[in-house]
Amino acid sequence: MSIKSICCIGAGYVGGPTCAVIAYKCHDIKVTIVDLNQARIDAWNSDKLPIYEPGLEEVVMARRGKNLFFTTDVDKGIQEADLIFVSVNTPTKKSGLGAGMAADLAYIEAATRRIAQVSTSSKIVVEKSTVPCRTAQSMRTILDANCTANIRFDILSNPEFLAEGTAIKDLMNPDRVLIGALQTPEGIKAQNALVSVYNHWVPIDRCITTNLWSSELSKLAANAMLAQRISSINALSAICEATGADVDEVAYACGRDSRLGSKFLKASVGFGGSCFQKDILNLVYLSTQLNLPEVAAYWKQVVDMNEYQKKRFVQRIISTLFNTITNKKIAVLGFAFKKDTGDTRESAAITLIKDFIQEHARVAIYDPKVEHEQIMMDLTEPGVLDNRKQVEQHVQICGSAMEAADGADALIICTEWDEFKDTNLDYSQIYEKMHKPAFLFDGRLILDAPKLRGMGFKVQVIGKTELAGTA
Repeated sequence: MSIKSICCIGAGYVGGPTCAVIAYKCHDIKVTIVDLNQARIDAWNSDKLPIYEPGLEEVVMARRGKNLFFTTDVDKGIQEADLIFVSVNTPTKKSGLGAGMAADLAYIEAATRRIAQVSTSSKIVVEKSTVPCRTAQSMRTILDANCTANIRFDILSNPEFLAEGTAIKDLMNPDRVLIGALQTPEGIKAQNALVSVYNHWVPIDRCITTNLWSSELSKLAANAMLAQRISSINALSAICEATGADVDEVAYACGRDSRLGSKFLKASVGFGGSCFQKDILNLVYLSTQLNLPEVAAYWKQVVDMNEYQKKRFVQRIISTLFNTITNKKIAVLGFAFKKDTGDTRESAAITLIKDFIQEHARVAIYDPKVEHEQIMMDLTEPGVLDNRKQVEQHVQICGSAMEAADGADALIICTEWDEFKDTNLDYSQIYEKMHKPAFLFDGRLILDAPKLRGMGFKVQVIGKTELAGTA
């Protein structure tokens, strides 16, 4: 079966970049990305794309209007496609059964029902969103109930393994592409059809084919294990601070072990992003539902350690500033959950700043890519109790690091943007502008602490004591 037309339902962080790269690499395939959000589709069709990702703009501009299209006409997109990626949001449930842990599959179900409703020919339906294990089963139930003699639906699982900030690089040169299918002749035929799309640029040995359930679980497992490494090194950072060990040196020594490797062993104020916490909590909920309480408790500890790391950092800041930050100005550099992305979901900065506001501090925030309104939305909780006015009294959003630091009592590095490194930012000028003593807290281990101490800063670094190695 040859794929000539692809539709992607959902123009977000996964669907947009993934399908733009497919269009870029497969000029013989028409790729249509559909979304009901008119403003988002308008942004994809404009000069200012709705998401920031290095290399994305070049890819979109090269193929838009040729074989890459963005539209709100969902039904037409579905009807014309041979293959449909379902790439909608699967947030953690806020209420009801499994609240705070289970994924909310309402959007997945709505998209699946729409496909069943409007399709006039057979389709391969590909689950692209991050979903709990066996979601494909419920999608299949909906689609099977709507099969006719002339229309059949085959379901595949093709989880994304993108890292924000390097998504285009990851898509152009993936470690692996995972495609799960029902192990029936029809399922394997559909699986091979999707493999042939990726084979336009991905070598066959990097296309891993599995059964449907293995594919779904592999995505959750990969993210849980990566987050586990971060929580492990963060747990060790607390021991380092208490003993005088240096967490960077410990991580380097461990990383040189070829069985471990060095990736994801960077201590920090905590992990963020839309996937790690959500996927682990999915795994926790799945384990609970399968009556595996010890397994659930094991994975839950990874998230608990991440929360502990953020609270510990806040506590360290407050105690260093003479046990009070009331009316003190705290400059926060970075609001995105990591560098090279404008995404703020589950960002450690949000937790920190909310705690600072509760302590009645004045907070000045600067991030090179996050929009002003996004910061306010993340810090306020619209709904029954709208606290925006209260937040606005405490928060100032700045246009530069220098503006944020002006008159500040403390400077906090929350995101590891390259422009915040001491080789790129004039810290001697920042020191002049700050109140003295000028406190500097490096939550991302990107600064040369001895050099900054030489300028006069009182520097605190996660996983290190001021006199590490000299005791």
